[in-house]
Amino acid sequence: MIKKFYQLSTGDEVFWHKKLQSIYIPFKEKRKVLSTSLLNGAYSEDLVMIFNHNCGDEDGGHCKLKAKTYLEHLAVLSEELGFCATKVTGMGTAAKMENCVVVEKTYADLTVTAIVTGGVEGNGGRAGDPATYYAPQEKLAEHKAGTINIMLSLDADVPEGVLTRALVTCTEAKTAALQELMAGSLYSTGLATGSGTDQTIIFANPKSNLYFEGAGKHSKLGELIGVAVKDAVKKALYKQSGLSPKLQYDLLRRWKRYGVSQEKIYELYQRQTENSSKADFQKKFTIFMENNKLIASASVYIHLLDQLAWGLLPIEDVQQETRKILEKMAQDFEISLPKYQYETSEDLVWAWWIIYLNCYMKGDNDEKNCGVR
Repeated sequence: MIKKFYQLSTGDEVFWHKKLQSIYIPFKEKRKVLSTSLLNGAYSEDLVMIFNHNCGDEDGGHCKLKAKTYLEHLAVLSEELGFCATKVTGMGTAAKMENCVVVEKTYADLTVTAIVTGGVEGNGGRAGDPATYYAPQEKLAEHKAGTINIMLSLDADVPEGVLTRALVTCTEAKTAALQELMAGSLYSTGLATGSGTDQTIIFANPKSNLYFEGAGKHSKLGELIGVAVKDAVKKALYKQSGLSPKLQYDLLRRWKRYGVSQEKIYELYQRQTENSSKADFQKKFTIFMENNKLIASASVYIHLLDQLAWGLLPIEDVQQETRKILEKMAQDFEISLPKYQYETSEDLVWAWWIIYLNCYMKGDNDEKNCGVR
């Protein structure tokens, strides 16, 4: 029921409590801890244990609470794990603990270890996306599937302020992992920078002979944090939901954050052709999805839309370059370039798909005629 999960370089042992669905670390000695948790969060030198807990229901949805509030839920769990709630800090998630990933990186005598669970498919967002709530108490019972939870061990001593700098580096590394996977936000057209409920606990070893006064990107400590966290986040996302470069090599996934779905493509197909049966569309769409030759072209097109959204390119430049891509596609498909509006980014999104629908309406929906040659 309880088994040793990992041995840290600090001497601390990582345990998995299968019944309580928790990964926890009882400290062997005094540790400097920085936590984003509601339960004894912020900086502390008095905590004796940290944990990460799967509180999701069987369907991977919201937390099933053991008390009226999420904070009280964490306190109850602490007691069930055998520790006084005032002496621990912990995190909740709908990610499964069996999908936990440990990545250890070393340089000379320095060791950094990232222990991560995570998912972003159901709760991924970009900093600055439209929010869904205002009053904090509305959030206490809500814990959607998708939280990226990180426990980070620094086998070195650092000042309190440097521990907070390590949190910044850790967060940047998590975001870098999501950017490299091109994980989309569920609340905007942007790339995700995390999930809406991510949490992190970092602890340092004050007994270590190593002492550092920097954890930024110019420091070796910062480098190890970045490498360990980025690697662990990618592996955890893969274990939890299969998110990987292979999974992202898919046209619908690339277009999803711009509101493109099979159902919306079918609606457009219905407006473009008299023969708009769902069966006819499904047959053609299946053939289309088996052709991966256009993913690179679509990625370039989407990046132009991204730069338009970020203010890096004016609409005139994007209109000009996207038209070149569309003209090349029309030429490859041996069709006339359909008329469409250039006024908004949404117009440009659907102009790309209209090219394919016009190709299909010709009846030339095999790989030779509806793919890049």
